[in-house]
Amino acid sequence: MELVIAALIMGFAGSFHCVGMCGPIAFALPLNRTSNVTKTIGILFYNFGRISTYVILGAILGVFGKGLKLAGILQYISITIGVLIIVSVVLPSLLKKISFTNRYYLKFNNWVKNKLGKHLIKQSNTSLLILGFLNGLLPCGLVYTAMLGSLLYGSVSSGALFMFLFGLGTFPMMFALPYFSSSISNSLRTKMTKAIPYVLVLFGILFILRGLNLDIPYISPPLSQDGTEVKSCCH
Repeated sequence: MELVIAALIMGFAGSFHCVGMCGPIAFALPLNRTSNVTKTIGILFYNFGRISTYVILGAILGVFGKGLKLAGILQYISITIGVLIIVSVVLPSLLKKISFTNRYYLKFNNWVKNKLGKHLIKQSNTSLLILGFLNGLLPCGLVYTAMLGSLLYGSVSSGALFMFLFGLGTFPMMFALPYFSSSISNSLRTKMTKAIPYVLVLFGILFILRGLNLDIPYISPPLSQDGTEVKSCCH
């Protein structure tokens, strides 16, 4: 239950971030706007592709999380991640100094952007599905934070489920953006984007609390030495 609540809250609260990061793509989707039905179907294809990418990424992080759990250091990783998230918000200049500039990553990122450009001019549900897949691979602080969250649950299935629920939490916003694109003003987008730092700090605090084993239901459940949640019982 804790996984479900954490992932949905992270997705829903963090979806304001999507307005600034994914908004331009969502507004430019090559939707068939001849009717509300065709427009809705197109948006569903796009979001299915996007969430599918999240699930795959969550499963991959789950593999690493399982190794960390077996090593008995998952709770320390949780605290470290929380601190780094908060530092990245409070001291963004420090983050820029250590920014990741690996040439292979940059090459991959350019490949994703080129493919996005090609499919943004093709009006078909297949292109919308591919746009969703590619959108999920773009650099995004919120998605990276969610991926770190999926890591902390220490299994492939939990990692995949966490990212699926995270994607589900972002779905209302990512459905509304392209559907009501003509009704969303620039000022509203700016106001929603300004909420991003506060949301990230909140997530950072939650990661720290999770690692501290404070026995707070859903927020900081007691963890065993291998990082799994201790089940309370009564006799």
